[in-house]
This record gives sequence, structure tokens and C-alpha cells, in this order.
Amino acid sequence: MRIGFESRPFGDVYHFLLAATWPQFLGLIGGAYLLTNLFFAILYYVGDNCILGARPDSFEDVFFFSIHTLATIGYGSMSPGTLYAHIVVTVEALVGLLGLAVGTGLMFARFSRPTARVVWSNVAVINHRNGVPNLVFRVANVRANQIVEASMRMVLLWFEITSEGERMRRFIDLPLVRAQNPIFALTWQVMHVIDASSPLAGKSIEQLQEARAEILAMLVGIDSTLNQTIYARHSYEPREIVPNARFVDMIRELPSGEREIDLSIIHDYVAVEPPSART
Repeated sequence: MRIGFESRPFGDVYHFLLAATWPQFLGLIGGAYLLTNLFFAILYYVGDNCILGARPDSFEDVFFFSIHTLATIGYGSMSPGTLYAHIVVTVEALVGLLGLAVGTGLMFARFSRPTARVVWSNVAVINHRNGVPNLVFRVANVRANQIVEASMRMVLLWFEITSEGERMRRFIDLPLVRAQNPIFALTWQVMHVIDASSPLAGKSIEQLQEARAEILAMLVGIDSTLNQTIYARHSYEPREIVPNARFVDMIRELPSGEREIDLSIIHDYVAVEPPSART
């Protein structure tokens, strides 16, 4: 939530229309189209039967005449009959041309905007590898293409209080076992070793919750189909970190030699015994 700044209702319309969901976008475009026709229909209606071929005092006829004019359809059954009507038609035709250009540009921008279709595991797990704890989550590429030169970054968002009593928010990088993936086609298991140099060393889940910590993951790569840079990000709160667990294997080898990935189990994990229990 942002407060203390006076936001203008139409200060960033372009960004809002690009970021809106498709139902919101289509609803706004449809609503603007109907309101525009309604506005010009009222102008025709108060023009005292200025449309030839329209029934006297018929708002329905002038409304549909407005639709014909705005869309440049022009069936010929109705036409402007006075100077006033010609002026309104001229303005409406200009509005229609500008609206078509803006709407087309917005549709093209929305369709051409590169997006990453990746799915993140809804939890991160902590398990031991070679006797050292690792923080692990995984991500899969849903599209049947490749993300080239993919890079992953993991950051710990941590609130701390200085010796002067000032509360500060810090972003601390969490080094990864493998931060680069030349061809990300199926799935990627991202691991951070919690050794003595790790910012997570010695911190329990409860301590992370008290500090309102959050782990941010950011993926950047090049879509092999569009040849454009794509981005994706996800975050894990302390309650979404499961200790002493490992993910279920998603990839199976088929008899034909091909590999099959089951995206339906990307979130599945099983509990493992802690090192103390095994000894």
C-alpha cells in the first residue's frame, strides 16, 4: 500500500491498461465504446430530428446511427440532415478513428509483450546434501520451448534494527549452487547452501518469522521463440519453508528413451529424517 502521494486517476492509463487482466481490459474497452456511442446518441437526440431516416424522437435509432458512424459502417439507411448533425458526425468520426488507433495499439502491445510461463513450487524445503543443509525450491518451464541463458537470483529480504534503534530493510544475496542455466527447457532445482557464510546460518524458521523475512527469487532469460527477454519472480515467506523435506522427482525416463515431466507434482515433497535421527 502506498500513501502520502496524490495519485491522479488517469495519470498512468497506458500502464494500467497493459497490466490489467484480459477481462478487465475487454470490459473497459467495451464500456468506453458503449459510453461514447451513448454520448453522441444524446447529441443527435437533442438535435431535433436531425438524422434523416430515423424515426421521430427515437433514441434507439440515433443510438444505432452513432454506432454506424463510430465504426464507419454507413449502411445508408440513415444520414445526417442538418449542419448540426454533420458537425457531430465529423467529431464522432474523428473520435472513432483515434479510438481505433489507440485500441489497436493497446491490443498489439498486450499480445506482443513477452511473458514467462513458468510455475514455481509453492514451498521451499530444507534438506541435507553431503552433510550440509540446503534451501531448495524448484521451477518449471510450462511452454514447450526453451529459455536460453536463464539466470536465477535469490535474495533474502531482512528487517534489522541498528544500534541506534533505526529499523532498516536489507536485501542480502543468497549465493546459489547453480545460478546460470544455458537452456532451461524442463525443470530447475534451485539450491542455496546454508553454510557458515550463509545469511541464513543459525536462523530458525521462528526467527525468520519474527524478523518478517522473505526470500525473493527472480528468473531472467531469453525466450527462444520470441527472441526477447522475459522475467518471472516469486517469493517465499518463512511459513512456506519446510525443514527436513525433499521434493518428489518430476522427471521420468520413458522406454523410448525420452524424458517425461509431470508438472502436476511440482509442489509435492516428502519428509526426510534429520541428520541427528539418522545417527
